[in-house]
Amino acid sequence: MAACHSVDPAGWRVILDEAQKRVAGRFVRAEPRRTAGQFVEGLLSGVERKTCWSLAERAGHADPQAMQRLLRTAVWDADAVRDDVRSWLVEQLGHTDAVLVTDETGFLKKGLCSVGVQRQYTGTAGRIENSQVGVFLAYVTPHGRALIDRRLYLPETTWCDQPDRLAAGGVPDQVGFATKPALARQMIADALDAGVLAGWVTADEVYGADPGLRADLEQRQIGYVLAIGCDRRVHVNDGRTLIRVDEVADRIPTAEWQPHSCGPGAKGPREYLWAWITTATHPGEHRWLLIRRNRTTGELAFYLCWSPHPVPLHTLVTVAGSRWSIEELFQTGKGQVGLDHYQVRGWTSWHRFITLAILALAVLTILAATTQQPHADPEIIALTVAETRQLLNALVLTVTLPPEHTLHWSICRRTSQARARRSHYQRRQAN
Repeated sequence: MAACHSVDPAGWRVILDEAQKRVAGRFVRAEPRRTAGQFVEGLLSGVERKTCWSLAERAGHADPQAMQRLLRTAVWDADAVRDDVRSWLVEQLGHTDAVLVTDETGFLKKGLCSVGVQRQYTGTAGRIENSQVGVFLAYVTPHGRALIDRRLYLPETTWCDQPDRLAAGGVPDQVGFATKPALARQMIADALDAGVLAGWVTADEVYGADPGLRADLEQRQIGYVLAIGCDRRVHVNDGRTLIRVDEVADRIPTAEWQPHSCGPGAKGPREYLWAWITTATHPGEHRWLLIRRNRTTGELAFYLCWSPHPVPLHTLVTVAGSRWSIEELFQTGKGQVGLDHYQVRGWTSWHRFITLAILALAVLTILAATTQQPHADPEIIALTVAETRQLLNALVLTVTLPPEHTLHWSICRRTSQARARRSHYQRRQAN
């Protein structure tokens, strides 16, 4: 019962209001400012699908037009709101040894009009599908973790080389092709330039293969633990030998592998065997090849590591383990605040929806972080983001709407569906 007693609904309402106040100045007019607050509360609500229609119904609107205007034509800067959310999260969760984690996630789509869409591999489906891909940046600290930035990936051939398609999608003229690592470098640079406290960066092989990212981080004196492929070559023996990393792993004596947990998982600590070898080629450098081995299957993973100062092995292991945080944030964002529920096609609308979803997720993260008890009951797990949302809806966000409002929206939905069906039939007959 200790966890239940620690929840303060009035205090949670204050935090929710604080989230809205943080970004209120970015909306010049009262209507979009008010609608944005209703939009975020709708994303936090128990509404099954977080579309403009369902969020408008929950907010008591007569139609979805205000919600649609918020995403399409209202005057506000999504990047400025992103900056406000990032600052708020750093204030609440900031730590000098925080880890910035970058990765991409897919958004499955039908049709050809959604900006950036094409048939491409996405881990969301585990195969090639018609989808959009967003590259994200997460902030991971001992106090919590959250998404703090986003970039929509535009494929080069099918989008960036087709000006008419870019114009139809509302892509700004100054936006050109950028690889996923380049997008990650932009977000990391923006975060560090904004004063985000961080000591490390980690990412998977797509980003670890980019020498520009490593050079940027070394110039900024930010340590990194970046995954690489098994065929990557590194220098060992004080730079005298260039060798594939999988060959290095084969030569490591059994006694040199050390057991370490790289963080808690759903089924307990993530225990692996680890080895590290210096790859420095100049005196005073702190470079390592970090190797992870699955204790059951023997599967190997490899990381290039650099730090501006000496660190122990368990520090590198902890940073490497932080990468799973962003995958869990993708699951949480999609499952709890509808990160992938949007029904928009244009560049501006995509960034606005994703930014408001990141704000909603930030609310849950901060509520969960600030509600923890220093001497919690060991028989009760810490308050999760999912449980926080359940409590928030039960204690703070309950909405009671009159029956006539619900019936009105039923008629609206069925009328719209009938109109869409007629249009579909007419197109088929015309063909």
